[in-house]
Amino acid sequence: MSVELNHTIIAARDKRESADFLAHILGLEVGAEMGPFLPVQTANGVTLDFATVPEEHITTQHYAFLISEAEFDAAFERIRQAGIPYWADPRQERPGEINRNDGGRGLYFMDPSRQAMEIITRPYGSGSDPAA
Repeated sequence: MSVELNHTIIAARDKRESADFLAHILGLEVGAEMGPFLPVQTANGVTLDFATVPEEHITTQHYAFLISEAEFDAAFERIRQAGIPYWADPRQERPGEINRNDGGRGLYFMDPSRQAMEIITRPYGSGSDPAA
């Protein structure tokens, strides 16, 4: 059996708020609540299980999503329409920009619980890396 990531738990101030937020940006659906978790499933079967925890217990983690060019356009439009700040880099030094790493497009944004989200159209190391 090959190893696959099945699910991960994402700590949130409010699991509904964070699950709805990410599902909306990525064009996904929020699943039925399962115990303390609220799942959002990706196309490759990985489930992001949002769990409400006290805010002081939330440590910012990074979640990157590989999406198509059309999905990027749609997600980027939803980010802009909602007025969500975004950056071309993980250090947030290039606000309001997207990157062109590996010949694709990418950007970073924060969810309501300050989890670091990234959308990219090309996997890192997959192509040319022109000056972004």
